[in-house]
Amino acid sequence: MTQPLPTASPEAEAATDGAALPDPAGGTAAADAPATAAAAAPVPSPAPAEPVGAAEDLAQAVASKSETVGGVVETLDALALSVGDMRISLWDALVVTAVIVGIYLLALFGSKLARAVLRRISRFDSTQQLLAEKLVSITVWTIAVLLGIDVLGIDLTALAVFSGAFGLAIGFGLQKTFGNLIAGIILLMDRSIKPGDVIAIADQAGNSTFGQIRKIGIRAVSLTTRDQKEYLIPNENLMINQVENWSYSSRNVRVQVPVGVSYNCDLDLAEKLMLEAARAAPRVLDTPPPTVWLDQYGASSVDFVIHCWITDPEAGIGNVRSQVLKNLWNLFQREGIEIPFPQRDINLRGNEQFEQLIAAISQRLETRES
Repeated sequence: MTQPLPTASPEAEAATDGAALPDPAGGTAAADAPATAAAAAPVPSPAPAEPVGAAEDLAQAVASKSETVGGVVETLDALALSVGDMRISLWDALVVTAVIVGIYLLALFGSKLARAVLRRISRFDSTQQLLAEKLVSITVWTIAVLLGIDVLGIDLTALAVFSGAFGLAIGFGLQKTFGNLIAGIILLMDRSIKPGDVIAIADQAGNSTFGQIRKIGIRAVSLTTRDQKEYLIPNENLMINQVENWSYSSRNVRVQVPVGVSYNCDLDLAEKLMLEAARAAPRVLDTPPPTVWLDQYGASSVDFVIHCWITDPEAGIGNVRSQVLKNLWNLFQREGIEIPFPQRDINLRGNEQFEQLIAAISQRLETRES
């Protein structure tokens, strides 16, 4: 029977590992060589990451040009704050501030220049012009922000910890702002409301606001009333609420002036005087001409309505109505047309108390006469 070969024990293997091994060059290696190789050198800990790569490049460039300025830069760079793997120095803060200011000024100048060039080369109307200017401004500012990030060499992965929470907060906090922005762009695109229009809009309480649109901004529309009060109405309100636009398709607005005359007057003459009074108002248009309608036979007067047209509703309509009524008053006084007072008929029913009152009054009158 074949006997199994003897196997080496673990202790023998350990002793064999410690023995000298043949050297390929013909010699032998020392027994403690593996132990020395096993003792690995300590791995240095990574330095904190620089969130702004442009600051380090700029510091090296400045140091190569001037040792004095380089020493100042090194001093500023030594004053640093480390948060985890991120290191922010005073030099980084100064570089970031300078770049942000420069990018802001560049974007501001670029947007103004782009708007000026757009006004010269485009043939848009006022609404399309305003929409194009807003889109150009948004594009210029977006490019400026991306350019600033590229110039600074910001490592956005250093902010990855806060990006999720920050983006969520921005989404909830600015959803109204972005909603108003999109609403403003839609209003400009469909041209339903544009600067210069005269509108009347009602709020949720039913209160109506009348005025002229001065500006359509990113968040709100500026509406100026006749008493020079300026209302800032969010763009979304103009999208969801009913808006009465007096100058959407035409700037002509009809003004109605109610007038009542006596039943005893000459109605044809009164109507002629009403037309004359309307034509004498400076803001009333000749075309379409003023008209007079007989509205109804009222309790105390014959009621007419004067219809006249104006083309500048932003200047108000109350002053037009007032001017027509003043002219009509003078004409009625000249021609003897009566504007009646309210008339009431009183019917008294006979009863015992009423008869006693009449008897007492009659007795007192007889006493005075005697």
